[in-house]
Amino acid sequence: MPCQTLRRLGQKLVQKRKLEKPEATNKQSRSLNTVELMVLGLDYILDISVYFLAGEVARDIAGPSTVICFLVAGLASVLAGLCYAEISARVPHSGFSYLYTYVTVGELGAFVTGWNLILSFVAYTALVIQAWTLALDNLFGNQISQALTESISLHVSRVFAKILGFFAMGLVLLLIELLTLNIRQLFLVSKVVTVVNLLVVSFFIISGFMKGDLHNWKLTEEDYIKAGLNETSSLGSLGSGGFMPFGFRGILRGSATCFYVFIGFGYIVDIVKRTQNPKRSISMGIVISLLICFLVYFGVSVALTLMVPYYQLRPGSTLPQVFAHIGWAPAYYAVAFGFLCSLSASFLGYMFPISQAIYVMAQDGLLFPVLARIRTGTCAPIMGTMIFGITVAIMTFFFGLTDLVDLMSLGALLDYSLVAFYVLILRYQPEMESGGNEAQVQEENGSATEKLTLHRIIFPDSSTPTPLSGQVVSVCSSLLALLLTLLCLVLVQTQWPGLLSGDPWWITVVVLLLVLITGITGVIWRQPQSSSPLHFKVPGLPLLPLLSIFVNVCLMMQMTAVTWALLGVWMLIGFALYIAYGIQYSLVSNHT
Repeated sequence: MPCQTLRRLGQKLVQKRKLEKPEATNKQSRSLNTVELMVLGLDYILDISVYFLAGEVARDIAGPSTVICFLVAGLASVLAGLCYAEISARVPHSGFSYLYTYVTVGELGAFVTGWNLILSFVAYTALVIQAWTLALDNLFGNQISQALTESISLHVSRVFAKILGFFAMGLVLLLIELLTLNIRQLFLVSKVVTVVNLLVVSFFIISGFMKGDLHNWKLTEEDYIKAGLNETSSLGSLGSGGFMPFGFRGILRGSATCFYVFIGFGYIVDIVKRTQNPKRSISMGIVISLLICFLVYFGVSVALTLMVPYYQLRPGSTLPQVFAHIGWAPAYYAVAFGFLCSLSASFLGYMFPISQAIYVMAQDGLLFPVLARIRTGTCAPIMGTMIFGITVAIMTFFFGLTDLVDLMSLGALLDYSLVAFYVLILRYQPEMESGGNEAQVQEENGSATEKLTLHRIIFPDSSTPTPLSGQVVSVCSSLLALLLTLLCLVLVQTQWPGLLSGDPWWITVVVLLLVLITGITGVIWRQPQSSSPLHFKVPGLPLLPLLSIFVNVCLMMQMTAVTWALLGVWMLIGFALYIAYGIQYSLVSNHT
């Protein structure tokens, strides 16, 4: 009985959602070409972070080597984007990562993906509110914060004065969101704002090369002493100087934070139904958008660190303040205008997906049904806004810009690691011709007739995937995920570059892990792959998904304990909701 119960529970967790055949779409509905798709991708990737993230990373994390951080994060995003594109290619519907995971992997994976997606949207909303307050305060010379502190602090504490300022700004943004939900020309607004962002950022990059000083990449302890910072220099809070003041670990830590800026490529895949030529537009849109955004962030970080010594950047510094530092007042207001435009577009583009994600998950029975009326009822939208608005308020009040960015990066890295893991498994699974139930019967029958031997593992009898080969790949992929995680832990513990000159015990452990990883990867490589036609497939299996997992896990290991604790609390809340409600009332379970 216990074994049967656990087996039914396991089958329930991996039940897949069945989709109806996609409706035929006319030429008018497929209105986006490759260029427009690329612009839309730029709108989501080239967001408000371009105005502050480089300064945050350069100040306390990586220094001038921030330029390398964006390179590493961009390469990691390319690997993740390729895996995400194949997952989406398996689902002939427009949607987002939650839907793709539900159809291809199962219910539990879909819930984890969707719950993390909601966290990203909520954290981003809190980030926009903070950035709005910061931008307006900087634009008026910090007079808003000073006025609130001086006037309100006479009656309440300084903390409550700051909270009231955030509350007022959040209320304004909420009204903007409510007023713009029915705007049909949002895409036109996005294109205009994207062009403005590119022009403003291009002006900033050109100015950086004109006014920059290469000496800011070669700072020494003498420069700290001249600046009156001799007490914190020499491997202190400001690092050790030079191009990499915080060392190799600083580059890895900065890359983990910078990964967030590239996650917008998912929205290109999500609107595949609206493209004129999905087979060409999706892959081209992802690659070109990521390339342009990398060049933009790379240029911004170069210009920023050349114009201003990294130790002079203040927490919360934005690009307009750089021109105030060098005395270009007109440029200050021009770049501040672009910052405000980017903030407006970011808010318009990210508030609605929160409601959409909650609505879809509630419709599937994974969240409480009252949230399913979030877009149509009269009281439910208020309830949904209150529940997640409180979460946004908590994040806004108690966490800074870098904390929120780290939280979004960690959630995205976790999701894309799972996506790469799913791609690795699904490519080697047998075809499901008549739905999930029949596939389960075929798997049981196949497992009974095939015997697992070493010869069949290394030299499979069939040129197409079988239930046995699929099980071998599933087990090997799980072992590889565990071994790659252990390898990342060891590398972080030994601080990477010092591994060769370190303890022989750690070197032995690393070599042993690499041997095991290579052997298991060889076993997967020997298994037959599915030949089902897809408009995009990840090249270089199984190496590319494994490389994506390794890079993502390495970056995840760089996150602080506070960020991991926040993600852990959020996931505990999600699993509690899923166990209490979703696992019993999901539509997929009730229809089987």
